[in-house]
Amino acid sequence: MNDRAENDTFRRLRELMAALRHPERGCPWDRAQTHQSLAPYAVEEAYEVAEAAERGDWPALRDELGDLLFQVVFHARVAEEAGRFDLVDVAEGLIDKMTRRHPHVFAGADPAAHGERWEAIKAEERAARGETDDSALVGVSPGLPPLTRAAKLQKRAARVGFDWDAPEPVLDKVREEVDELAAEVHRRPRDPDRLQHEIGDLLFAVVNLARHLGVDPEAALRGANRRFESRFRDLEAALKGQGKALEDCDLDELEAAWQAAKAREREAGGA
Repeated sequence: MNDRAENDTFRRLRELMAALRHPERGCPWDRAQTHQSLAPYAVEEAYEVAEAAERGDWPALRDELGDLLFQVVFHARVAEEAGRFDLVDVAEGLIDKMTRRHPHVFAGADPAAHGERWEAIKAEERAARGETDDSALVGVSPGLPPLTRAAKLQKRAARVGFDWDAPEPVLDKVREEVDELAAEVHRRPRDPDRLQHEIGDLLFAVVNLARHLGVDPEAALRGANRRFESRFRDLEAALKGQGKALEDCDLDELEAAWQAAKAREREAGGA
C-alpha cells in the first residue's frame, strides 16, 4: 500500500467514526457510548484476535484485528469530542514510546541488554510521571484478565528471586491447595467466602505451574473450552440421533455418551 492509499484509508476510518457519532445523524447506540461502556468490548475483541491467531485462521484474524482497531478508533473519537486527545495523539504517543523503548534498534544500543534496558526505561517513564511505587510488581495492570495477571505477578516476583527453581514443588503446591479446598468442601456448613478463597488459591497455583512448564494458561483454558464445546455438541448430536434428550438421561448414560464423544474426537485426530 502506498502512502497516499494508507493516508486515505485512515482518513475514511476517522470519517466513518465521526459519522457514527454525529449528534444528529449518527447511530443512537454509537452516540450513547462512553469509555466505560466500551471497555468490555475491547477486551472481548482482543480475545477474539487471540482465538483466531491460535487457530491460524487468517481471514478471521484480519476481521478480528479490524474489530479491535475499531475499538481504538472509537475510544479516540470519544476522547476527541471531550477535548482530551485524538487518534493522531494516540499514534504519535505509541511511536514515541516504542522508539524510546527500543534503543538497540533506533539509537545503536547493545541488543544483548535489551530486556534489562526495557525495564529500566519503563521505570524512568514512571518516574517522569511522578509515580513513586518501587515495588517489583508495579505496572502489572489490575485490568488484565485474572489468569494473565496472575502469571505476570508471578513472573515479576520471580525476577527478584521469589520463585521455585523447578516445577515439581509447584505441583506439590497445587496438591496442597486441592487438599485445602477439599477440606472446605466437606465442612458443614460450607462458608462461601472460604470456598472462593481456596478456589482462588488453587487457580493461582495452577497458573504458577503452567508458567514453570512454559504453558500459557489463557491459551490452555481456551483449548479446554474448545474441546469441551466440541465434545458436548457431538454428545448432543449423538443422543438426538438416538431419539434421546439430555434431560432424560441419567448420569451413567451421560458419562458413556461423553466418553464416546472423546473417543470419536481421538479417532478424528483431536487431542
